[in-house]
Amino acid sequence: MQCGLCQREMENLTVHHLIPKQKDGAKGPRVDICSACHRQVHALFDNAQLAKELNTVEKLQEEPQMKKFLAWVRKQKPEKKIKVHRA
Repeated sequence: MQCGLCQREMENLTVHHLIPKQKDGAKGPRVDICSACHRQVHALFDNAQLAKELNTVEKLQEEPQMKKFLAWVRKQKPEKKIKVHRA
C-alpha cells in the first residue's frame, strides 16, 4: 500500500480525514497515509488550520514545513520508526 502523502510503500496505513472529524469532516474526504506522515501533520497543524487551509492532499504536500518533511521521509526505509517534531 502506498502512503497518500509521501508515496512510500508501507505495510500499514492510517486514515486521515482531510477535514478533521471535530470540524464536521467525519463523512468528508479521507486519504490513507503512513503513521509518520499522520503524526507529522497533527504535530504541525491544528484542526482549524487543517479544515480551512490544508484540506486536500495537494495543499498538505505543498505546505512548506510538510514539504520539507516529505522530502526527508521519502528517503527513509518503511520499517524505520520516525520521530516527528513540532515546528
